[in-house]
Amino acid sequence: MSMRILDPTHEGGAAAFTPAPRLRTLQGARVGIVSNGKQGTKRFFDAVERELLDRHGVAEVIRFTKGNYSAPMEPEILARAGELDAIISGVGD
Repeated sequence: MSMRILDPTHEGGAAAFTPAPRLRTLQGARVGIVSNGKQGTKRFFDAVERELLDRHGVAEVIRFTKGNYSAPMEPEILARAGELDAIISGVGD
């Protein structure tokens, strides 16, 4: 009996990119929250939203929920990203 060992790493490596600049403050910002739609996210993101509004002076929180927790974000949600100052994405079970 022979054994075959596979290497799961990608040969090409990751493409270089420049991350978005950090916000100096959340005061007055418009923040999006993207949930994967699982049951555990609602209460958690409710608490995150309260923190953002009450303690950090965020002007508006816009909530999105993906239609399929295991699939990428829908184009309609991604298209709204340009309207926001920051986006939080999370998972929950």
